[in-house]
Amino acid sequence: MADQKGKGCHLKKVLLINTNIEKAPYPVPPIGLGIIAEHIGRHYEVMVFDGVFSDPAGLPAVVASFAPDYVGFSIRNVDDMVMDHTVFYIDDIIRDFIEPVRKATRAPLILGGSGFSIFPDELMRRSGADHGITGEGEDALLRLLMRLDGNEGDPEPFEFGASRYSETDRKIDFTQYLRKGAYSIQTKRGCSHGCIYCTYPLIEGRSFRTRRPEDIAEEIDQLYHRVGTATVEFVDSTFNDPAGHAEAICREIIRRKTPMRFRTMGINPRHTSAELFSLMREAGFVQVDVTPDTASPRVLGNMKKGFGIGDIERTARLIRESGIPVMWFFLFGAPGEDEGTVAETLDFIETHVSPEDMVHLSSGLRIYPGTPLHRTALKEGLVKPGDSLLFPAPFYFSPQIGKARLDQLLFNASRRLHNCIPAIESTPPHEMIAEAMELRKGMTVPEPMFRTLLRIRKRWFESGRLS
Repeated sequence: MADQKGKGCHLKKVLLINTNIEKAPYPVPPIGLGIIAEHIGRHYEVMVFDGVFSDPAGLPAVVASFAPDYVGFSIRNVDDMVMDHTVFYIDDIIRDFIEPVRKATRAPLILGGSGFSIFPDELMRRSGADHGITGEGEDALLRLLMRLDGNEGDPEPFEFGASRYSETDRKIDFTQYLRKGAYSIQTKRGCSHGCIYCTYPLIEGRSFRTRRPEDIAEEIDQLYHRVGTATVEFVDSTFNDPAGHAEAICREIIRRKTPMRFRTMGINPRHTSAELFSLMREAGFVQVDVTPDTASPRVLGNMKKGFGIGDIERTARLIRESGIPVMWFFLFGAPGEDEGTVAETLDFIETHVSPEDMVHLSSGLRIYPGTPLHRTALKEGLVKPGDSLLFPAPFYFSPQIGKARLDQLLFNASRRLHNCIPAIESTPPHEMIAEAMELRKGMTVPEPMFRTLLRIRKRWFESGRLS
């Protein structure tokens, strides 16, 4: 295909809109949208409207000024996945983003993003959009735009593993994200695991596609030279999969001596070692998240986690020895859960997790279409064929325990173990955050915010301010 940027060629315009305005616990940069903007920007004039820090009320004026030929909307989440008081985002996205743009332009409206990929049919019907893209959007959006332009040529393919991402912030202002959260980096896509509730394999594929450690370290180096020392978050489904990739990334960071702070979600207990955490510590990791979901051998098997209780216990020991602060995430109510299996997980937390580290206790598993959990829910009659899984959001609770009893057990645990936080309490009161911010002003050695909040929470309980 001939590049549309040839001499005298008028580029058509594409407006890409980030509709995810959630800022709790911190705003998440739309790196996927930035990558797409750079990829299609070889053939189109692209503008990104970031709804996190730009008021959607200004969208009609942006549309009038930019006059896009096409408008794309990224839908990251459909809800917050909290069973009680679920926050549903879609109606607000339609009201605040899609409908105002529809009134302001006759340009085709295109939906995409991970949330859209899970519920494409329903979101197309609800929104009245013209087109939609499921899964990865780099190649798909460019091909769609070309077809709409009547161009049947084949553009150069997007290769995730070869991408450097060094230019994504040309379209996205990361400055405000760095003040309030972190700079996000993806080191891989896809997931080869088979957790029964997870949508990662449906969205990104069932095998890992990794980036070169040298390219990842180069991106971090470029960030440092632009903004100085900052916090970088690796946002992979699991950071230390496949085995050896995380270690190679850490070695490259250490070799370059780039003075950044790092944190990551998704440490898989199966592939942990003393070497891994030693390298992470030396590289500059200040926080990790570990997501075993349960510490019951039976429920681990039912959830198809791919690791055992010995792996979790080893990981807990190695993390405590490394001194890296950690947040643990446990998900209760899976198939086969009963009072005995809940007790097993709570015993593990009390025995193996440092009281200084935060433990998230979530009740119920969000049911998504196409997952093994959805098939289990159908078999057990908890949902029916043809039922909408979009809204109200359906959650799975093991019939052996039920929601009411499970919630009571987790509430009791959170009052006995002050580092255990039920999902419904995951957003701290404003007064607690203000007190934490004041305390952190005098700290000579920074610590993760969650540790500051935990100390305040414990003191509030002891004084009777919380009950």
